[in-house]
Amino acid sequence: MLTAADVSRFHKNGFVVAEGLADGEVCDELQALAVNHLQQNLAPVEYEVDLQYPGSPVHPEALGGMTVRRLLQACSRDLAFRKWAAHASVKACLQQLFELEQIGLSQCHHNCIMTKQPGFSSVTLWHQDNRYWAFDQDNLISVWLALDEENHKNGCLRVIPGSHRLALDPGRFDASLFLRADLAENKALIKRAERVELKAGDILFFHSKLFHAAGRNLSDQIKFSVVFTYHDFNNHPIAATRSAQFPSINI
Repeated sequence: MLTAADVSRFHKNGFVVAEGLADGEVCDELQALAVNHLQQNLAPVEYEVDLQYPGSPVHPEALGGMTVRRLLQACSRDLAFRKWAAHASVKACLQQLFELEQIGLSQCHHNCIMTKQPGFSSVTLWHQDNRYWAFDQDNLISVWLALDEENHKNGCLRVIPGSHRLALDPGRFDASLFLRADLAENKALIKRAERVELKAGDILFFHSKLFHAAGRNLSDQIKFSVVFTYHDFNNHPIAATRSAQFPSINI
């Protein structure tokens, strides 16, 4: 479980890291499954070319055009992923952070294995996940499990501490709801950013309103991470939106 200081740090900064929360056996099993599914190109998947983020291939026939970005619907891929998503230690930490008992696991958001690959991984610009999520309350938490080392070279996450508590004017975002890099006030905000470097088994808990970004993978190894998103089970997705496409799981 998290300490009181961890919980306080999460509420202040919008994120907290629990070192070594997943043991090596869990990481090895999930990574072996991820490698196997990636080699098979096992659907459903998201390709880098689908998003057209900076650095991604221009079209599917271009060099690297079939580079997978994410293996989607992790809970449905293998029981091992679903067991991890509902693991007692994950649930206990979330109960502390939400300060409630009933936790819902979204099958609509994240619920994936990130497969950041050398050469053709793209840059993820500064954003909040809530920009395309639709719930009664903007209060969700994502759980990011590093299956191997995550650092600056292979494109680890960067976060802006405390940014989950900000209310920014619409003009500070571009048409895709990324922070506009041309504005002085956004440049000042981004200067506060920190890298979140992780070891295998480390867990990053981060709020859905936290601004985060990530660079390209400049190493020679694929970086695997498993990511799930959770909410108060009584915080309902809005009908007829992407967030309501699949039912949440009560863990």
